[in-house]
Amino acid sequence: MEHYLWLVPVGFVIGVYGTLIGAGGGFVLVPFLLILYPREEPELITSVSLAVVFFNALSGTIAYARMARIDYKSGLLFSAATVPGAILGALNTAYISRRPFDVILGLLMIAASVFLMIGPRFAPGCAKPRHGGLIRRLVEADGTVHTFAYNPLLGVIMSLFVGYFSSVLGIGGGIIHVPVLANLLNFPVHVATATSHFALAIMTLTGTLVHLLKGTFHHGIHRTLALGAGVVIGAQVGARLSRRVHGPWIIRALAVALVFVGLRLLAAAF
Repeated sequence: MEHYLWLVPVGFVIGVYGTLIGAGGGFVLVPFLLILYPREEPELITSVSLAVVFFNALSGTIAYARMARIDYKSGLLFSAATVPGAILGALNTAYISRRPFDVILGLLMIAASVFLMIGPRFAPGCAKPRHGGLIRRLVEADGTVHTFAYNPLLGVIMSLFVGYFSSVLGIGGGIIHVPVLANLLNFPVHVATATSHFALAIMTLTGTLVHLLKGTFHHGIHRTLALGAGVVIGAQVGARLSRRVHGPWIIRALAVALVFVGLRLLAAAF
């Protein structure tokens, strides 16, 4: 275990950044592990990442719950939709070889970055849904009131997609879910990041349990524990920092990180 202690500060940084933007940190961790362990199979990489993202999401969820930023009703709805996809994705990871895995992940990250850069923007607090549907009202612990509306059917369909691809790639799903919640479903960005973290904790736990039953963690448990210890602490720091960072800056930071890591993976693959 002492050989992996240096991964604790790595986990801390991932926990801070992942919780700040509501993405769980898997989009950073998976490329990092792919570069650090070039001979490991994608199945092991994704199993370690999903478990670490679970620890991050759980810690971040506790922090966001204290701030009363989580829309639990919507989060449970989205989580229920992600679970079947998460199970199928975890089972399918073993059938993807290393190079196609890098290419798919790299292209997905660049596509998500472009979507964030040029996608539509909605003003938080708008109560008019684009497609009709569910109106939500959330009051944060500091008294900030959010009123917004979204199409629950669209949210469920997108969550099914998020559950599968995030599990099969081990990225957790926050990089997809946060843009969907903020840009397509009209969630205020801070509510989107917190609710995404809540749904992420349930989804990644599902994927992690599948990998445990398959025995995938046999060679990755020590790395998972070291990274997990770091992200648990980092998630608390990231949630506190989110009070001081404006929503648009969170989205821009996510977009820049995605395109950088996506290009790096494509360069390594070719």
